[in-house]
Amino acid sequence: MFKILIIDDDPIVRAALKRTLQNQGYDVSVASNGEEGIVLAKQLHPALIICDWVMSNLDGLEVCRFLKADSEMTTTFFILLTAKGAAKGEEEDRIRGLDAGADEFISKPIEMNELKARVRAGLRLHQLNQDLHNQKQALEVLNQDLQTQKQILEAELAEAADYVKSLLPSPLVGTVTTEALFIPSTQLGGDCFDYYWLDDENLVIYLLDVSGHGVGSALLSVSVLNVLRSQSLPNTNFFQPSEVLKALNNAFQMSNHGDKYFTIWYGVYNRQKNKLTYASAGHPQAILLSHTSTNKIQVQQLGSLDLPIGFVPNIEFENAAFDIEENSTLYIFSDGAYEINQPDGTIWGINAFIDYLISYSHKETRDLKQILAHIMKLNNKPNLDDDLSLLQIMLKIK
Repeated sequence: MFKILIIDDDPIVRAALKRTLQNQGYDVSVASNGEEGIVLAKQLHPALIICDWVMSNLDGLEVCRFLKADSEMTTTFFILLTAKGAAKGEEEDRIRGLDAGADEFISKPIEMNELKARVRAGLRLHQLNQDLHNQKQALEVLNQDLQTQKQILEAELAEAADYVKSLLPSPLVGTVTTEALFIPSTQLGGDCFDYYWLDDENLVIYLLDVSGHGVGSALLSVSVLNVLRSQSLPNTNFFQPSEVLKALNNAFQMSNHGDKYFTIWYGVYNRQKNKLTYASAGHPQAILLSHTSTNKIQVQQLGSLDLPIGFVPNIEFENAAFDIEENSTLYIFSDGAYEINQPDGTIWGINAFIDYLISYSHKETRDLKQILAHIMKLNNKPNLDDDLSLLQIMLKIK
């Protein structure tokens, strides 16, 4: 049974949260102030802590910073309760919270269904991190031979990759049809993508790629996905891609996230106006293919020269907008789709990949497995060197 600790100086909030979470089957303890919360956290080692930001003497930010500095509390998922509103400085406060080690934020007054969902998500991340941490300790203690260690690590990375894959969205059908490829490499990587309707007319689509490989890259990509999916970036218009990228850049500076950065392509498609607005942060350009006639295809490369997320704080990103023609298909991908090493030492490359997409789009029957088969044939070995993510979005079908 997961242990949860609630730290809040409001007895009514404490009681309501405790009753709600106990009804979900969790082992719940409470503390009435920050000092008491720290003592209980060190005794109980909870999987998840819910802590009010504003408390007398020791506030939630100080509690979070203190506990996250404890090596025995590194896998504890920390949720800060914040005051609802758009007050000046709220975005700064959220960034301060992330810098202190907070993993999630929930605004007061608390919506209990949202709370339960955030707790479930936090416990899943805690369990993943805890499992990997425990496996690492077990390997160090047992000092197994190198081959056994390699097999165990690969199994754990595969499990983590499956977890990331489980978070990815299901295909859309209807006025907008989507198909996706997500092929992890032999190492756990940092690719992630999502698409969902912001309202009845506007579809958000994005794909991100965190630098490096391993658990750290995967956890950062999942953290970004959760932040975007929950729309928890403060004072951000999610219909405006440039605003989203600016908020992500301020929240995920690489100096605060293990020197890891990420590229992202983020677009919003309005199906009523048939318009696509996008912004890109160091990501490979998306490709928009429009069938202007039976045999002719218009090709537009949708990219930008903006820096990846996390390099430099307080930079501005630019939107670009395109009208969508009849029978248009959008392709968004990570660099693992085209950086394929060839036997002669060259790399297949993005231009060759775009040429192949154009050729592929002429086919009467299109299935992304055809693209995957072609890439794997070029790869000439069982596994890719990098994660491969590819989205095919049919935005307007005749």
